[in-house]
Amino acid sequence: MNDTIIGDGELEPVDPDSVLPFAVPGLDIRGRTVRLGPLLDSILLRHAYPPAVSRLLGEAMALTALLGTAMKIDGRFQLQTSTDGPVSMIVVDYRVPEAIRPYARFDADAVAAAERDGRATPADLLGHGHLAMTVDPGAGMQRYQGVVALSGQSLEDVAHDYFAQSEQIPTRVRLAVAETMIRNGDGAKAGWQAGGILIQFLPDSPERLRRGDLHPGDAPDGAATTGEVEDDAWLEARSLVETVEDHELTDPGLALETLLFRLYHERGVRVFSPQPLIDRCGCSRDRVAEMLARFQPEERAEMIVDGEIVVTCEFCSSHYHFDPTQFTVPSDQN
Repeated sequence: MNDTIIGDGELEPVDPDSVLPFAVPGLDIRGRTVRLGPLLDSILLRHAYPPAVSRLLGEAMALTALLGTAMKIDGRFQLQTSTDGPVSMIVVDYRVPEAIRPYARFDADAVAAAERDGRATPADLLGHGHLAMTVDPGAGMQRYQGVVALSGQSLEDVAHDYFAQSEQIPTRVRLAVAETMIRNGDGAKAGWQAGGILIQFLPDSPERLRRGDLHPGDAPDGAATTGEVEDDAWLEARSLVETVEDHELTDPGLALETLLFRLYHERGVRVFSPQPLIDRCGCSRDRVAEMLARFQPEERAEMIVDGEIVVTCEFCSSHYHFDPTQFTVPSDQN
């Protein structure tokens, strides 16, 4: 993967709907930043989600893109929540090397009430439950799944808990979603934008890695609650990324390279080849037909409406119409 030091010359801005990997050798960190624009907007428009649900799903998509594009093998990464909040389930599915598809299940009345009452933050909508992150390499290889509790937290906070518990790699994540005015040839229109940045502390020394996992407490001069001091490089890297404002992550006029230069130019930030993202669902008529064929005849009979079976994909909203008789087994094969 080619790399370029930001500041060495003019860089072509990364296209929207892509992830930009980067590294800051001077601080022993590697990371990725993401910007979602037309892809996110078209997905949310297709599903006609309420604004609060759109913001939550946009955050989940940005987080999935940051994590899924880190996979070094073919396969699939999936983020899924299961909670008691107004949004009871979110699924975002990423397939190497570029396909992403999301879905949200929610109680429309509960979401509307939350929006009226000003209690529609991502943490409010999620409520309590759990978040699972699954890596499926495919080809008969074993899946890996990490599960972390959700208890009224934001997706940023949950991501931090996940890495502290499952990966034990010092990690910091920032996510943001906004509906902004986007200029085009016909003028300007409102459109959804999402962005995120993830950094991880990866020093060669295990001792430094352990110090990077500490969290500052009430002791003076940044002393950790254990009486030890955090690694200076990680403290600097994390402090800088915490200064990133939401509008910097979602502004389509601010190149990701420019954002990284603002943060880490004094330490020599390097960017790598961007990884594009596309809106692609894995459903097809043949796959849906295979699924229906596995049901018992009486189960398929209950699906018939007006003489046909109609299946709608929850991810892409595609509709598949079937004649129930095509699943009938000829009498001479009974």
